[in-house]
Amino acid sequence: MNIADYPPQEPLSPLGRAYQECALAAGEGAVGAEFAYGDDPYQRLAVHAAAEPNGDVLVFFHGGGWTGGYKEWMSFMAPALNALGVTFVTAGYRLAPAHAFPVGLNDAADAVAWAHAHIGEHGGDPTRLFVGGHSAGGHYAAGLAVSAPWRQVRALPSDVVRGCLPVSGVYRFEAASGLAARPRFLGPEQPHDRAYDASPLLRIDPLVAAPHLITHGGRDFPHLVTQAAQMHDALRAAGVPAESHVLEDCDHFEASLACGDARSGWPARAAAWMRSVGRTTPQHTGGHP
Repeated sequence: MNIADYPPQEPLSPLGRAYQECALAAGEGAVGAEFAYGDDPYQRLAVHAAAEPNGDVLVFFHGGGWTGGYKEWMSFMAPALNALGVTFVTAGYRLAPAHAFPVGLNDAADAVAWAHAHIGEHGGDPTRLFVGGHSAGGHYAAGLAVSAPWRQVRALPSDVVRGCLPVSGVYRFEAASGLAARPRFLGPEQPHDRAYDASPLLRIDPLVAAPHLITHGGRDFPHLVTQAAQMHDALRAAGVPAESHVLEDCDHFEASLACGDARSGWPARAAAWMRSVGRTTPQHTGGHP
């Protein structure tokens, strides 16, 4: 789809508009095969197949503060990853404030379920699915990677997610999050607050949580740098393999753009990491790996 064909979103900030222009320009010509996993225009994904696939599949979710963004923003990542044999899927999801948590997370789960069912038709291996995302998309990816109930609802194997590659993600929302304001996608505060349920760092299930390669920019938002370190430590304390990767000299938006630039080193690092963890299902028994 063209972004002009979507229902209206809330206006982007000046930084968001600049990022969108850069992302769309970088992805010009990277057109995937588009499919729907639901009835809403945002419940769509695009599959960018590799010419010589190695089986690894990365399902990636865009950022946008949970209230904006398009799957087309992430198409710029496809060429560099395809060149390394990775089948790349960029997926959209319904947005807040019209759709509060957990609607977007459930959409992300449905996109992964679609990929599991159909990616074999595009050169990918459904037993080697990875999830990732930038900013809000990194939050959704981590949410899928650390716990299992959504997999059971969709009749997926417990190890359907082999690994998670969040970039500048958000991992917690309670008082210790460092966020200046409550994100609107959580909706109003309730007796059982969604802030806890939406926090991947607080929901890690050591028996099913997938390995993580956690990336952020060296000049990223300070609270996200702190949260990345906290998520890394929490995963390792639970016995879940986790690695950190810093894109030096990148701010929040530049870190995303670097993920499609072979010169940044991220595509090669990500592809090598997926190959290293994608062949076996890790067993987590607690303690450091």
